[in-house]
Amino acid sequence: MHNQVDIETPEGIRFSLQLAGPSRRLLAWTIDTFMVLAILEMLSGLLGIFNIISADLTTALALIAGFILFFGYNMVLEWVWRGKTLGKWLMGIQVMDIEGLHLHFNQLVVRNLLRVIDILPALYLVGGISMIFSPASQRLGDRAANTIVVVTRKPPETDVSRILPDKFNSLRAYPHLEARLRQRLESEELRIIIQALLRRNKLDADKRVALYEELATHCRSLAPFPDEVTRTLSDEQFLRNVVDSIYNQKQHLA
Repeated sequence: MHNQVDIETPEGIRFSLQLAGPSRRLLAWTIDTFMVLAILEMLSGLLGIFNIISADLTTALALIAGFILFFGYNMVLEWVWRGKTLGKWLMGIQVMDIEGLHLHFNQLVVRNLLRVIDILPALYLVGGISMIFSPASQRLGDRAANTIVVVTRKPPETDVSRILPDKFNSLRAYPHLEARLRQRLESEELRIIIQALLRRNKLDADKRVALYEELATHCRSLAPFPDEVTRTLSDEQFLRNVVDSIYNQKQHLA
């Protein structure tokens, strides 16, 4: 079983990700299972009011609630929290698209529905065997959904001085939005931005423009800076400002 996967974007940006092992994933699942059981216990107490009508109705509603929670808990949190659940967050792992692209909700639906097979006969035995024979440490649900589970980590210390903006960083006028961007931008996404800027001269011009546009659009969606600030910046300049905002903050906190 491999502990690392190498990903190359269509624009030629290469980066490596550490794959989450079975033990860490099992612990994350255990935490999430306890969370689901705790929520179900609270719901069962609330559903007890239907005993007035019928005990069978209460049982049926509890079963339906359990089914929805079993699948919905992971689907919703992984979608809203961009590949993480409480258990995954505590264990420092997250779900990603196998090609490093943004996750689609249908991928999360597929990988979570197939848990019913991966979990058999107990403690994810089928899923564990699948991970052992998978180059990307994927259980069956991951293979079907084209997803991987990776260890989240801070980007390595990199000399970013040559990609920082030459002029004043206009994003600095909005510290609350800078803070939001630092909070929402994943470390691997920052890694891709840095590598894209460092390799600008090695990328085909058209692919570079398309890549910078995609990355800048994503960053703007995480922290919507005012139009009067961003419309005067090219996508490349905006990305340089993003890197500057994040790395200079790290220096201030050092």
